[in-house]
Amino acid sequence: MSENKPSILFVCVHNAGRSQMGAAFLAHLGGDRVEVRSAGSAPAERVNPAVVEAMREVGIDLSAQTPKLLTTEAVQASDVVITMGCGDACPIFPGKRYLDWKLNDPAGQGVDAVRPIRDEIEQRIRGLLADLGIDGRR
Repeated sequence: MSENKPSILFVCVHNAGRSQMGAAFLAHLGGDRVEVRSAGSAPAERVNPAVVEAMREVGIDLSAQTPKLLTTEAVQASDVVITMGCGDACPIFPGKRYLDWKLNDPAGQGVDAVRPIRDEIEQRIRGLLADLGIDGRR
Protein backbone atom coordinates (compact mmCIF):
# COMPACT_ATOMS: atom_id res chain seq x y z
CA MET A 1 0.00 0.00 0.00
CA SER A 2 1.39 3.36 -0.98
CA GLU A 3 2.00 5.67 1.99
CA ASN A 4 -0.13 3.32 4.12
CA LYS A 5 -3.12 4.21 1.93
CA PRO A 6 -4.88 1.30 0.27
CA SER A 7 -5.04 1.60 -3.51
CA ILE A 8 -8.31 0.40 -5.03
CA LEU A 9 -8.97 -0.21 -8.73
CA PHE A 10 -12.52 -0.54 -10.08
CA VAL A 11 -12.85 -2.37 -13.40
CA CYS A 12 -15.78 -2.94 -15.74
CA VAL A 13 -15.93 -3.36 -19.50
CA HIS A 14 -16.69 0.20 -20.62
CA ASN A 15 -15.60 2.21 -17.55
CA ALA A 16 -18.72 4.26 -18.16
CA GLY A 17 -21.04 3.18 -15.35
CA ARG A 18 -20.43 0.81 -12.45
CA SER A 19 -16.68 1.34 -12.11
CA GLN A 20 -17.09 5.12 -12.39
CA MET A 21 -19.73 5.10 -9.64
CA GLY A 22 -17.61 2.84 -7.42
CA ALA A 23 -14.53 5.03 -7.81
CA ALA A 24 -16.53 8.22 -7.23
CA PHE A 25 -18.20 6.91 -4.05
CA LEU A 26 -14.88 5.64 -2.68
CA ALA A 27 -13.12 8.94 -3.40
CA HIS A 28 -16.06 10.88 -1.91
CA LEU A 29 -16.41 8.79 1.24
CA GLY A 30 -12.78 7.75 1.73
CA GLY A 31 -11.21 11.08 0.88
CA ASP A 32 -7.44 11.24 1.00
CA ARG A 33 -7.29 8.02 3.03
CA VAL A 34 -7.54 5.91 -0.12
CA GLU A 35 -6.07 5.95 -3.61
CA VAL A 36 -8.74 5.33 -6.24
CA ARG A 37 -8.56 4.28 -9.88
CA SER A 38 -11.07 3.01 -12.42
CA ALA A 39 -10.65 1.54 -15.87
CA GLY A 40 -12.32 -0.60 -18.51
CA SER A 41 -11.23 -3.44 -20.76
CA ALA A 42 -13.00 -1.74 -23.71
CA PRO A 43 -13.63 1.87 -22.62
CA ALA A 44 -16.60 3.80 -23.97
CA GLU A 45 -16.24 7.30 -25.41
CA ARG A 46 -17.97 8.90 -22.43
CA VAL A 47 -19.52 8.16 -19.06
CA ASN A 48 -23.15 7.04 -19.33
CA PRO A 49 -25.32 10.20 -19.07
CA ALA A 50 -27.86 8.39 -16.84
CA VAL A 51 -25.00 7.50 -14.47
CA VAL A 52 -23.83 11.14 -14.44
CA GLU A 53 -27.39 12.25 -13.59
CA ALA A 54 -27.92 9.59 -10.91
CA MET A 55 -24.65 10.54 -9.21
CA ARG A 56 -25.48 14.25 -9.46
CA GLU A 57 -28.62 13.48 -7.43
CA VAL A 58 -26.41 12.40 -4.51
CA GLY A 59 -24.04 15.35 -4.84
CA ILE A 60 -21.24 13.71 -6.84
CA ASP A 61 -20.25 15.24 -10.19
CA LEU A 62 -18.99 12.79 -12.80
CA SER A 63 -19.45 15.14 -15.77
CA ALA A 64 -15.69 15.71 -16.20
CA GLN A 65 -14.75 12.01 -15.96
CA THR A 66 -13.67 10.06 -19.02
CA PRO A 67 -13.45 6.28 -19.42
CA LYS A 68 -9.90 4.94 -19.21
CA LEU A 69 -8.28 1.83 -20.65
CA LEU A 70 -7.34 -0.90 -18.19
CA THR A 71 -3.56 -1.33 -18.06
CA THR A 72 -1.36 -3.94 -16.47
CA GLU A 73 0.36 -1.09 -14.60
CA ALA A 74 -2.91 0.04 -13.01
CA VAL A 75 -3.54 -3.48 -11.71
CA GLN A 76 0.04 -3.86 -10.45
CA ALA A 77 -0.19 -0.51 -8.61
CA SER A 78 -3.40 -1.50 -6.80
CA ASP A 79 -3.86 -3.41 -3.54
CA VAL A 80 -7.50 -4.30 -4.19
CA VAL A 81 -9.04 -4.86 -7.63
CA ILE A 82 -12.84 -4.78 -7.75
CA THR A 83 -14.26 -6.24 -10.94
CA MET A 84 -17.77 -5.45 -12.06
CA GLY A 85 -18.53 -7.68 -14.99
CA CYS A 86 -15.27 -7.62 -16.95
CA GLY A 87 -14.82 -11.38 -16.83
CA ASP A 88 -11.61 -12.76 -18.29
CA ALA A 89 -10.48 -9.32 -19.50
CA CYS A 90 -9.13 -8.49 -16.04
CA PRO A 91 -5.51 -9.52 -15.53
CA ILE A 92 -4.80 -11.51 -12.38
CA PHE A 93 -1.61 -10.92 -10.41
CA PRO A 94 -0.45 -12.76 -7.30
CA GLY A 95 -0.58 -10.80 -4.07
CA LYS A 96 -3.58 -8.68 -5.09
CA ARG A 97 -6.94 -8.90 -3.41
CA TYR A 98 -9.73 -9.41 -5.93
CA LEU A 99 -13.43 -8.80 -5.32
CA ASP A 100 -16.01 -9.52 -8.00
CA TRP A 101 -19.16 -7.48 -7.47
CA LYS A 102 -22.16 -8.83 -9.36
CA LEU A 103 -24.16 -5.75 -10.30
CA ASN A 104 -26.68 -4.96 -13.00
CA ASP A 105 -25.19 -3.13 -15.99
CA PRO A 106 -26.50 0.43 -16.36
CA ALA A 107 -25.60 0.54 -20.09
CA GLY A 108 -28.59 1.63 -22.12
CA GLN A 109 -30.68 2.22 -18.99
CA GLY A 110 -32.42 5.39 -17.89
CA VAL A 111 -31.78 7.14 -14.59
CA ASP A 112 -34.66 5.28 -12.90
CA ALA A 113 -32.88 1.96 -13.55
CA VAL A 114 -29.48 3.37 -12.55
CA ARG A 115 -30.57 4.60 -9.08
CA PRO A 116 -30.83 1.12 -7.46
CA ILE A 117 -27.43 0.16 -8.96
CA ARG A 118 -25.97 3.41 -7.60
CA ASP A 119 -27.43 2.76 -4.16
CA GLU A 120 -26.12 -0.81 -4.07
CA ILE A 121 -22.64 0.39 -5.05
CA GLU A 122 -22.72 3.01 -2.28
CA GLN A 123 -23.59 0.35 0.30
CA ARG A 124 -20.81 -1.91 -0.96
CA ILE A 125 -18.34 1.00 -0.78
CA ARG A 126 -19.37 1.70 2.81
CA GLY A 127 -18.77 -1.99 3.60
CA LEU A 128 -15.39 -1.89 1.85
CA LEU A 129 -14.35 1.17 3.85
CA ALA A 130 -15.35 -0.57 7.08
CA ASP A 131 -13.41 -3.67 6.01
CA LEU A 132 -10.36 -1.49 5.33
CA GLY A 133 -10.75 0.20 8.74
CA ILE A 134 -11.60 3.57 7.19
CA ASP A 135 -14.52 5.58 8.49
CA GLY A 136 -16.59 7.02 5.61
CA ARG A 137 -17.10 10.77 5.91
CA ARG A 138 -20.72 10.95 4.87
